[in-house]
Amino acid sequence: MSDRERLTARVEGYVQGVGFRWWVRTRADQLGITGWVMNEPEERAVALVGEGLPNALDELERLLWRGPPGARVDRVEASRSSASGSFHRFEITRP
Repeated sequence: MSDRERLTARVEGYVQGVGFRWWVRTRADQLGITGWVMNEPEERAVALVGEGLPNALDELERLLWRGPPGARVDRVEASRSSASGSFHRFEITRP
């Protein structure tokens, strides 16, 4: 697991009701990232945790600033830590 990292991110803006979670899941699958994404209760943010190779997480973080068509990303807060290895796929979850 030492070559894998964890990305924890919160994306703010017009990111709910525009397919953002599905878009993130598709991108994560394409990049070989496992973890989860969910809408946050206040309706202006999406949270996610992803584990994968550092270059794949770099790409996902870059993509989060763009989002799917119809989204408007105002802010991305992201941090990195060691991967736990506890995820087997990337899924959409609920708060």
